[in-house]
Amino acid sequence: MFKEVCAAAPSTPLTPAALLELAVRTIVAHKGIEPVVLEVEKFCSFADFFILCSGGSRRHVLALAQHLEEALSQAGVKPLGVEGLEEGQWVLLDYNSLIIHIFLEPLRDFYNLEDLWSEAPRTPIDTDNYSPNTSLSPQEPATYDATDPESIRHE
Repeated sequence: MFKEVCAAAPSTPLTPAALLELAVRTIVAHKGIEPVVLEVEKFCSFADFFILCSGGSRRHVLALAQHLEEALSQAGVKPLGVEGLEEGQWVLLDYNSLIIHIFLEPLRDFYNLEDLWSEAPRTPIDTDNYSPNTSLSPQEPATYDATDPESIRHE
């Protein structure tokens, strides 16, 4: 059993960029609404990136959180903490260098984290045309052509 678990884990840990890419791909594959990447590493000491996205219902928010936990777990990454699963209105997944916020749409507008972190470079994700080969550089919408979040490559 122990050998099977060890064999399933990746041989090298995901870099922050690879972790970000896998999370974005998973959000896009499961129809997260208006995902945005904020590069916060120059503005805080606890993370390199935030991903903000919305779900259309409580069930959608919880499903996005579940899919993210599963996809990142399959890549050998476990969250440091998860908050908001009971309410399903704002779920926070803390992966150390990456913090993922999944909001019910009205709450995202109310808390408006994009404005709170307005100095951080942001990358809106064009979910209709997102490509995992496109750099997630600030201010450039990324494009998409694959929907398999499990096919991430380790850097």
